[in-house]
Amino acid sequence: MPEQKKNPEFRKGYEREKRSVFLAYRILTLRMKLGLSQKELAARMRTSQQAVARLESGEHRGFTLKTLEKAAEALGAELVVDLRHPVRKPAM
Repeated sequence: MPEQKKNPEFRKGYEREKRSVFLAYRILTLRMKLGLSQKELAARMRTSQQAVARLESGEHRGFTLKTLEKAAEALGAELVVDLRHPVRKPAM
């Protein structure tokens, strides 16, 4: 894997996957902290239980801003979206 991480395309895909898994984990843990079932969260979001299951699966790639806003509101959370320059490691 260290060799693969040197490949820019692999690294880009890896970072995208990492973000998807992180978002899924945050939705799942916030839902569980509130003691909500997927069905209850779905009702708050005005969507289906299956849609919530897809969001929490870690395999969902279609996070839209609107979906994240609905999830945040339903979970009583604040959605923070930011753009940053990529962190570059200093040359050695």
